[in-house]
Order: sequence, then structure tokens, then C-alpha cells
Amino acid sequence: MTAHINDFVIKIATVNGTGSASANSLLMKSIFRSGIPVMGKNYFPSNIQGLPTWYEIRVTKDGHVARSGRVDIMVAMNAETYARDVREVAPGGYLVYDSTWPRPALLKREDITVLGVPLARLCNENFNGVRTRILMKNICYAGVLAALLNLDVERIRELLAQTYAKKPQLVDSNMKAIQLGYDYAKQNFSCPLPLRVEKMDETSGHIMIDGNTAAALGCVYAGATVAAWYPITPSTSLMDAFKSFSDRLRVDPDTGRRNFAFIQAEDELAAIGMVIGAAWNGARAFTATSGPGISLMNEFLGLAYYAEVPAVIFDIQRVGPSTGMPTRTQQCDLLECAYASHGDTRHVCLYPANPEECFYMAAQAFDLTERLQTPVMVLSDIDIGMNDWMCRDLKWDDAYRPDRGKMLEKEEILKLEKFYRFLDKDGDGICYRTLPGVHPKAAYFTRGSGHNQYGTYTEDSAEYQTVLDRLMKKWETAKKLVPRAVIDATAGSHIGLVSLGSCDGAIQEAMSVLKAQGFAVDYMRVRAFPFSEDVERFLAAHEVLFVIEQNRDAQFKSLLTLETKVEKAKMRSLLSYDGLPISSQFIVDGVLAEVRPTPKLQPVGAAHG
Repeated sequence: MTAHINDFVIKIATVNGTGSASANSLLMKSIFRSGIPVMGKNYFPSNIQGLPTWYEIRVTKDGHVARSGRVDIMVAMNAETYARDVREVAPGGYLVYDSTWPRPALLKREDITVLGVPLARLCNENFNGVRTRILMKNICYAGVLAALLNLDVERIRELLAQTYAKKPQLVDSNMKAIQLGYDYAKQNFSCPLPLRVEKMDETSGHIMIDGNTAAALGCVYAGATVAAWYPITPSTSLMDAFKSFSDRLRVDPDTGRRNFAFIQAEDELAAIGMVIGAAWNGARAFTATSGPGISLMNEFLGLAYYAEVPAVIFDIQRVGPSTGMPTRTQQCDLLECAYASHGDTRHVCLYPANPEECFYMAAQAFDLTERLQTPVMVLSDIDIGMNDWMCRDLKWDDAYRPDRGKMLEKEEILKLEKFYRFLDKDGDGICYRTLPGVHPKAAYFTRGSGHNQYGTYTEDSAEYQTVLDRLMKKWETAKKLVPRAVIDATAGSHIGLVSLGSCDGAIQEAMSVLKAQGFAVDYMRVRAFPFSEDVERFLAAHEVLFVIEQNRDAQFKSLLTLETKVEKAKMRSLLSYDGLPISSQFIVDGVLAEVRPTPKLQPVGAAHG
């Protein structure tokens, strides 16, 4: 096999609950600390233990962040999925399995190399206790891979020491298991494989982080002090991270008093109600949930929209409908979030593409929600939220000050002849607000029922319509404030790719592949709803538009059709909705199927004239 240095994919098939996460993280981090760009994707079941789980590590010298669509090395540790796992290995690839129990009937592929390692036997001979042996077996395969791939064992030892700094006995046992696997591979196989790593210097200035952790850190830096939520996969880790950061950063060093509120509500409806109440009182407040939670929050989201109360909601999208597959990824809440609640509502939505943007968009979301006095939703997904990504170091401007929008202080209120909460004085659709208790002159009744611009209850048609029309004017103002689309039109092509969120990494890679095959295309990544003028211009400037998204019903394409002037006939959908993160090959194949000319067959006899 031709050598592939720093350019291959490892997939590890195990059983959930057997400790494989530690081994997989150890492998990925050791590659990252060797200066080599790496990507990790975790495909885990929605139960605690017993079902199959997979972890995919892509070693990618070019810094790609998406699935490639192939597997070069499969570590098959789950007997139930052997047949499936063997089929996934690309021709010329390798299969590593536990040969304590030989399985020749399942391994009949002459185009791959099978490497049997008696992992269970090695651990049974060297460790005591059933649970310990199971855990050490997974650490043992990390040692095998270290030898096969030419990983620095001392770097792995350093990582173990850092991971278990408070439990040194675990360092010794884990290192013993790694050494067992490493020595066996060295003694029995030709190491390293043609697929291997060599040190690079491409990870300096970068970190490994998941989107939920990055978003939580962004909330802390943005000044959020109230977090209310109801646990739901896959958003809970965002809230856990926020509490962890706040316990370190939001505690008065003199008194020990916590300067934040962290509340687990009885359900999602209560959670968003708490957020709205806290924001109405002047706190920067947020919740995190997933699609089912957004469904339950619809009524209160309508209240916040109509009563014009700030609120930030992080939606970590998962597979639906109903309970769906809670631990698989999709972009299937696009329409639900854009128009959440009954009646005429439109909500500001932000679409981060990676953990780095989750961090920065957290602060943008809080500034937007207060400036526009309306709910703002940040739509991440499981791929971004719960997988480890290599991102640039997160930077923060210490000069940042929260944008509280049109909020009147006591001195400004005293100068007013009269305060009217829903009166548009500046013509941008955004009214001035006050906080409870600042001054009696600025008190008002917050209504989710029909009200006029003076805050009084009304069922008068004209008065009601005046408020609704002003909310639409505010929507037009929002178009100028939300993050603009990221556009690459350097190809000058008549073909444009249009997408959002976590599709970005796969599209960037696909564009490189397409260009190498003579099909250079332009690309627009939309980062927010409502759509700004640059989105309209890109759509109008291209003859063919491939709209790439991860759902069945082309929700993003529908949103573009509803909210822009784009001609529906020139849009083509590329839809990935199997619950796995979209791959670059899927996009390449989809584009080429449309743009590559199909050879025409000559009629019989045509060659003879």
C-alpha cells in the first residue's frame, strides 16, 4: 500500500459504557499534540451502556474538519457489529480486532489486511477484576494503534498524567495496558503501517474544544448571569459547562457569594418562562435545549416576541421528529425556530459553523436580543455541540461592553414628559424600554394580549395593526444588525453553493475536490436569519444554486424561497439526513451528478452516415 502520511481515517467500534471514550480521546489528543490537525466524531447510542458506539478520528494534514466518507483503519471491538464494520473498510485498508476469539467467517476480505491482537487474553493475564479487564482492553487497543501509527508513547504517558493527576494509580494501570498493546504490535506486525503519523507544526495557536463548552464560555464572557433549563440531550453539557465556568469565575472572592443563578426547571416551558422573567428584570438570561424543547417553548416565545422581551435560546439540533434519534445530528429545526409560536412571528436565528463561532455568537446573541428586544436563537447541532473540533485559540476583547440597546436610566426617565413602552420614536421599529423599579414614571404593563403603542389593552383593529407593522419594521432593522453571510465568489462561477452551520467544513473540502476536477464554484454560508442584502445579491447572481443542508424536507431551501426573491427553479437540493455528519464526498457526488455532462449514445448506424 502507498504510504499515507498524516492523511487517513481511523474508526473504532466498541460497546457503549466500556470506557472507550477515554482511549479514543487519548489517541486524538496525542495526534493533536504532535502538531497534526485531527478531527473526532462520536456516534453514540441514546442509552447508558450496552449498545454499539463508534468513534471516528480523521488525521488530516490539510486541516479538514468533516467526514471524508471512507475508513482506512477499523478497530472492531464489538462482536455484534463485526460484519458491518468489516464492510466499511476501504480497499487496501486495515482491520484490527480482538483475536482472543478468532472469527474467520466474518473476516473474509482479500482486499484488506487483518491484524488480530489477543486483547482480552493480554488483559486477563495482567489485570484482576472483570470491570478492570474490560476497561483496560480498550486502553490496550490505544497502545496497539500507537505502535502501528508511530505515535510517541511518552506523549501518551504525559496525557495520562495530566488526565489522572489526582489519581496516580490510574496512570500506572492505564500505561501498563497501553504498553501491553504497544509491545504486542511491535513484536508481531511490521510497524509502523504505511498509514502513519509524522510530527508537524500545524496545531500551534489552536485548541481542541466542543461547541457546547465554547458556547457556555461565550455566555460567561457576554455577561450572562441567569441560566434556566430542563435536561435534554444534547444540550445538557452546555449548561453543565456554564455552571462549571461560573463556579470558577462568578464567585465573589471575599464573600464566596455566587453572582449567578442556575436553575433546573420542571420542564422546558418553565425554563423559558424563567429566562423571560429574568431578562425582563434586566439580567442577561438564557436556556439551552433541542427540538422537542423548542416545541414546548413555542407559547412563551410568542409572548417574548409580542411583549418585546429579550431571551437567548441555544438549540442543539438532533434527529426528529418526536423523540427521533436523540444522539444523532441533523439541521431539522430551521423552520420551527424561524417561526416558533402561533400568529405572525419571526425570530432572529444565528447559525454557527463550529465551536469557535459558538463562542463568538454567544456574545452576539445577547447583544442582539437586548438591542432588538426579541428572542434570539442560536442553532447549533450535535456534531458541533458534542464533538471535539480543532479551532483557533479563542480571543476576547477586554474592552467589550454589553450592548443593552435602548434602555432608559433614571436620569433619562425624569426628563420625559411621559413614557410609552411601545412607541417608536426613532423610526427603526425598536422602542425604548425600562427596568422594573427604576422609577414609577417608567412603569408599564407587559402584555401578551392585544395592546397599542402606548401599552394599553386594545381590540381596536387599527391600533393592533400599528404595533404589528412596527414589529415588521424592527425585523427590517434586524437585517442590518445580524452577522452577514460569508461569501467566496473568487471562482466567478455561474454555480453557487449555499448552506449554513456545520455543513461548512464538508463544503470547503468538496470545493477543493471539485476545483481539482475542473469545476470551480462559488459559495455562500448564511450565518443568520433574517437574510441580509448580501444573501439576496448572491442568490440573484448565480444561474444554478445548490442548497446543502442536513434534513429531509429542504427546510433551508424553503426558508430562502419564503424570505427572498430567489427563483425556485434554479435551486437544487443536496439533502443529507441519515443522522451522521455530512461528508465532503456526498457534496462532490451531488454536484457532479448535476453539472457533469452525461455522454450521449450514438444511434445505431449513425457512425456510417
